[in-house]
Amino acid sequence: MPFLAQINVRTGGLPSSRPADVDVLPLGPDEFLVVGPPGSEDRLTAAYHGPDASVVDVSAQRTALDLSGPAVRELLAFGCSIDLHPRVFAIGDCAQTILAHTPVVLQRRESGFRVLVRSSFAAHLAAWILDVSPELTAGH
Repeated sequence: MPFLAQINVRTGGLPSSRPADVDVLPLGPDEFLVVGPPGSEDRLTAAYHGPDASVVDVSAQRTALDLSGPAVRELLAFGCSIDLHPRVFAIGDCAQTILAHTPVVLQRRESGFRVLVRSSFAAHLAAWILDVSPELTAGH
């Protein structure tokens, strides 16, 4: 994915409205990762800044991988212990988890899954995906 804007927000509550080009991923009871298009860091920082909020630009911290296809859920399940069935992990849901021994933020999207991985682990995770995917897609 292009270099996405990523803003970490710590606050008691976020504004109920948000731009259509932004995903707000809950990471904890008072922590959110706001993900937007490349170059929107200043706009997002201004939108979520407030007297009771800590807002930090963490765009360089994670690489984004968008994964889709008929075997994507099987691929992720091969390296991740959470239940990814659509009845449990619906579109818009996210979770912090381990994928192929790598800490990630996993988001279910309309088109598949987005994996946000620390930049220092991105090459390892990409190599794992390339190594495992031929085994899983052989029958599809």
